[in-house]
Amino acid sequence: MTKRHTIPPKPKQTMTLVKRIAAIVILLAIYTWTFTSISIKWDTIFSTRTLDNFDRIIPKFFTPAIEETGNILEMMLETIFIAYTGSLAAAILAIPLAFLCASNMVKNRYLNTIGMWILGAVRAFPEIILAILFVAAVGPNPFAGVLAIAIGSTGMLGKLYAEVIESIDMHVIEAFEASGANKLQILFYGIMPQVLPEFMSYAIYRFEIDVRASSVLGIVGAGGIGTLITFAYLNRNWEEVGMILLVIIVTVTIIDQISGAIRKRLV
Repeated sequence: MTKRHTIPPKPKQTMTLVKRIAAIVILLAIYTWTFTSISIKWDTIFSTRTLDNFDRIIPKFFTPAIEETGNILEMMLETIFIAYTGSLAAAILAIPLAFLCASNMVKNRYLNTIGMWILGAVRAFPEIILAILFVAAVGPNPFAGVLAIAIGSTGMLGKLYAEVIESIDMHVIEAFEASGANKLQILFYGIMPQVLPEFMSYAIYRFEIDVRASSVLGIVGAGGIGTLITFAYLNRNWEEVGMILLVIIVTVTIIDQISGAIRKRLV
């Protein structure tokens, strides 16, 4: 007599269904509360004056001021330099903080926590807030933008670097220790070859983000093309604003393509 095999019954999905329904209800309640608590004046948004402003201003964006190209490109180059210098400084400053946070490198839990608090505190401030602080400290110049980008990027890169360090192959480190290698030899021959490609990949990716971030720092006096945006806006020179936006879009797209190709080769 052959033994009959029966398919075990599927576990009940009641709790899963209840959790999903509860999540949907909570989300709908949050959205409802948000839109009902905000006093949106729809009659003002869709008023005749607003529509006239759109008809008057938006078409000017599509007729950019070509004659201002030279000055705009010069300020865009300054923006790229601010982003590059700040990103380079952050990529260097983040390394010791990342080792401090990595639990497989520093075995002291309290030091790990202090490192994470430092990175968390740095990440809590947007670049624009840091730029305002540094403009007040060192004056309205590109150096304030470099400091804002450097400090702001250190927090994010430090966190990413720490995760990379914690994921390395510790058997390599144990092999070096067993062969009598000292700490510096382990660092340069056992750890850095494993983490350096990803470190560079994250640093380049952060540079892409910093180019976008530094484009608006000039609004608060931290140098770069944001200064031109402020002047053009105050003068209601929408053709120049359109040209600035066009230069930013083209520059960021080119940088994204180049850095993407470099990161593919690194990782």
